[in-house]
Amino acid sequence: MDISLLLKLIGIGLLVAIGCQVLSKSGRDEQSTMLSVAGIIIAMLLILKELSGLLTTISNLFGL
Repeated sequence: MDISLLLKLIGIGLLVAIGCQVLSKSGRDEQSTMLSVAGIIIAMLLILKELSGLLTTISNLFGL
């Protein structure tokens, strides 16, 4: 795992947390929820490549 991936995930987490707080304080709770869901989806898409490599390695290890 590369350190840049970890830094991207941290950055996304910080931006989403700040955005959710700002939207929540201004009374836009629905947009805050949608922002948090979008942040989770973006993070999962970034992790997808690494997860695929992990599953391939496990499959090769056990001969499946």
